[in-house]
Amino acid sequence: MPDWSKLVHDQLGRMVLEVGEHSEIVEELAGQLEQIFHDLRRQGLSEEDATRGCLLEVEDWRGLGLKIEAARRKENTMTNRVTQLWLPGLLTFLLSMGFLALAEIFGPKPWVITFGHPPMAVVYIPWLLALPLVGGMGAFLSRRAGGSWRAVISSTIFPVLPFLAAMLIVLPVTLIFDHVIAHNIAPMAIFMAFLGLVIAPGVALLAGGLPAQLFFSRRLDSRRGANS
Repeated sequence: MPDWSKLVHDQLGRMVLEVGEHSEIVEELAGQLEQIFHDLRRQGLSEEDATRGCLLEVEDWRGLGLKIEAARRKENTMTNRVTQLWLPGLLTFLLSMGFLALAEIFGPKPWVITFGHPPMAVVYIPWLLALPLVGGMGAFLSRRAGGSWRAVISSTIFPVLPFLAAMLIVLPVTLIFDHVIAHNIAPMAIFMAFLGLVIAPGVALLAGGLPAQLFFSRRLDSRRGANS
């Protein structure tokens, strides 16, 4: 019986994959070919015919290698996106909303910023003071997972992104139908909500996320320099 691992390795050539991934793929394909070989032998075929039948299962080894390589890259990209952006971002969002709920229940009265009547922005000072810690934690988790600068910043400000998206959707609709709304109250109210739900917490999150990003980037660079 042929050495299926060596045969697959020789046929696939040098795919641009990590060593562990390449070995895993070779062993998996070799196991499948060996299973097909034994099935053909049980059907009464000779070793040569069974081997030939196995090789006919793969018509284009190069094409197969390219497909495997593309699939692995896509899988790694999706995995990195989850660990570097979505998990840190969702955790940051949950902590941010949790601190906001605690500030509403147990904290002092919020700071109310008025601009005319009735538009106002309600700001919870204890919540804003806790957000730098939340932003720093999001930046740390994203950076530790190997996230880029963009992924780290996105994870840091993730709690305000849903509010920002809502503002960008509501504001154009409000401006279109503004003639129905008296005295331009709605656009000003949206601006005040933007100030209280996006600008202020976004600045607080970045106040903790940016120093964390710079700190952990320097530590990573120093470790790489020491290893080299």
